[in-house]
Amino acid sequence: MVRLTLRRRLSYNTSSNRKRIVRTPGGKYVYHYVKKRGKAPACGDCKEALQGCAVVRPYERKRLSKPNKTVRRAYGGSLCHRCVKERIIRCFLIEEQKIVVKVLKAQKVVTKTKVPVAPKKEEKAKPKPDAKKSAKGKTDTKKTTKDAKKTEAPKKKTVGATSAKPQKPAAK
Repeated sequence: MVRLTLRRRLSYNTSSNRKRIVRTPGGKYVYHYVKKRGKAPACGDCKEALQGCAVVRPYERKRLSKPNKTVRRAYGGSLCHRCVKERIIRCFLIEEQKIVVKVLKAQKVVTKTKVPVAPKKEEKAKPKPDAKKSAKGKTDTKKTTKDAKKTEAPKKKTVGATSAKPQKPAAK
């Protein structure tokens, strides 16, 4: 083992004072001081290393040009592409949900303002007039015009008619 002298005054084996023994072309062995390794910038959400950004120490990063520090994209240099995609999709879905809520509120307002439709006369449970008994105990034999039309048989067409189906009476 070769006995070497330190090049700096700091003699302790700290992380900032790491050394490597190197043989020079003249045949001498000397210490070379090893710099700390840089850390890649990480995504703010998932803490994954960002691709396309230089892996250097902070002071060196300050001296780099902008294209070496970032990526040309929304949130480039601070978020990875997956997290940006996720944020865009989440934002889109939230906006869609807001639109759905507005539409549902509008439908509720429309249904509340609409006048309720009165039930049809046929749906009311009233006995037919011919089934009623008069005060004397006799049944009424008069039929209303609606009942008379219902019981009428459909009229036959003349020989020159082309359709074979009989026509239904028009209900009013």
